[in-house]
Amino acid sequence: MMNAMRTLHPIEKKASVLVGQQEFTRRRLQRALKDRERYRYVEPEVHVTDAGYLVTSPCCSRNIDPEGGVIDIARIEQLGSSWLLYSRDHQLDMWLLHDEYKDLDALLAVLCKDSERVFWP
Repeated sequence: MMNAMRTLHPIEKKASVLVGQQEFTRRRLQRALKDRERYRYVEPEVHVTDAGYLVTSPCCSRNIDPEGGVIDIARIEQLGSSWLLYSRDHQLDMWLLHDEYKDLDALLAVLCKDSERVFWP
């Protein structure tokens, strides 16, 4: 009788750990965005990308999308032990590096506060 459990190949183990870490971080980002100060009545989403994470949200101010559609809010990438936070310039249709942070909590504090309306226009 064949054993129903199969042993993972070392490459599969490494891939499953990476997927787990990405999903863990994505959920952490998603939870942190619930405490943001701007546009609390919409629910942003965090998506895993090849480069890191993409935050999108309905455009409730209608400054960018008059129809109130989903727009890009922020891009987050890990570079070694640092985290990069990008804002979206919707007029130029490009990402701009906002700042580099030593830890994810510092990045999230800036993103959630957004006192200058850089991320949620």
